[in-house]
Amino acid sequence: MSRILSVASEAVPLVKTGGLADVVGALPGALATLGDEMITLLPGYPGVMGKLETVREVAAWDDLFGGAGRLLSANASGLALLVVEAPHLYEREGGPYLTPQGQDWPDNPERFAALCWVAAEIAAGQAGDWVPEVIHGHDWQAGLVPEYLFARECAVPFIFTVHNIAFHGNAAAERMASLRLDDWRFTPDHYEYWGQISALKAGLMGAARITTVSQTYAEELLTEEFGIGMDGVLRDRQAVLSGIVNGIDTGVWNPEADPEIKPYKTPKGKAANKAALRAEFDLPQADGPLCILVSRLTEQKGIDLLLEALPTLLERGGQLALLGSGDPALEGAVRDAALAHENVSVRIGYDEALSHRMMAGADVILVPSRFEPCGLTQLYGLRYGTVPLVALTGGLADTVINASPAALARGVATGVQFFPINAHALGNAVSRLCDLYAQPKVFAAMQRNAMKQPVGWGTSAEAYHSLYADVLAG
Repeated sequence: MSRILSVASEAVPLVKTGGLADVVGALPGALATLGDEMITLLPGYPGVMGKLETVREVAAWDDLFGGAGRLLSANASGLALLVVEAPHLYEREGGPYLTPQGQDWPDNPERFAALCWVAAEIAAGQAGDWVPEVIHGHDWQAGLVPEYLFARECAVPFIFTVHNIAFHGNAAAERMASLRLDDWRFTPDHYEYWGQISALKAGLMGAARITTVSQTYAEELLTEEFGIGMDGVLRDRQAVLSGIVNGIDTGVWNPEADPEIKPYKTPKGKAANKAALRAEFDLPQADGPLCILVSRLTEQKGIDLLLEALPTLLERGGQLALLGSGDPALEGAVRDAALAHENVSVRIGYDEALSHRMMAGADVILVPSRFEPCGLTQLYGLRYGTVPLVALTGGLADTVINASPAALARGVATGVQFFPINAHALGNAVSRLCDLYAQPKVFAAMQRNAMKQPVGWGTSAEAYHSLYADVLAG
């Protein structure tokens, strides 16, 4: 059994902006079945503080990056937590990273440096009796942990998971003092990146092991196209880089016992949910597939590509129900599409319960992302027998079996993939999908295959369990 401190900026069900939170929230329970003890260290945002149970103080500091702070041991929603209570850093309106106006908090470097600094205090035995054997950090918000461990001469190994390489956590070099960083380590071998402090690079350079959330994404990160400025760093550290695909909580996402839907065990059971979904989105009957998209509305997610390919879907009798928010221009574009076509319906925002009803009622889930480290929505789709149509990238490539002639002949296909990632290829994939949908027996077989796929945390938890054991063995 290993004792692991998970360091993250968000975790389901306490605070969530994306898939990172789902992973951080699910991993402790999955590891517990293998005998590991994981405690999650989170910032004390108002939404977190209001949900804590059995709270006790385990450490306190007069000056935690600009004000007093405490470390609290607590439980919430089944998670064992350590929470950094620092009102000057975390008690504010807005999201975890952005102001109510949608801008980065100007003190984000200090806010998450404090999280990392406290993690090193815990590892060094300066914050209560519980001391981890391994620290597992997630994304740039945990990237400075190795620097603070080094400063304390603390040998607890650090594992770093990159969920999205696009965010580097950069800060001006002049902030070294405010971030409590040793200036002599401001070099390319540590945390210096083109004259700036980079929390992401600090994590990559200081980690005993680096993981990312699919094997294909791990390979993509070594290229200039996908590495987004860190490909050279990762090529230097390729020997310790691996991909471990995410899982989903199969208790929460369970078509046989989902309280939001009419439960079902086979694709035939989707019919009642499909009728209910059409009614909820005010969509008429149609001959083609009912497709859904549940996503942030950004270019990364390929929303502009989908809008270009949409006429192909509509010409084949298909429909689109969309739930998401993001770029104002793309929000406007999808609204315009809904006004122009009776077979397109849009909900701007995010609604967890509605997303369950959409998974249960749809024939197809669209994930046309330009890059996707892992992706979770295609896994939800597989679980619910909602056939994924996905771009051939990252975790989408690793989790969906393309309906090639060979895969169809062997009876193993679970979805449709397209490449290159452009509107023309997506339109062709939509046509292929509609052809498959027009063959009820073939399409139902794909749905059954999808529902049989192992999308839970079992295999992934075993991989992390082995990784912890490996670093502890030296």
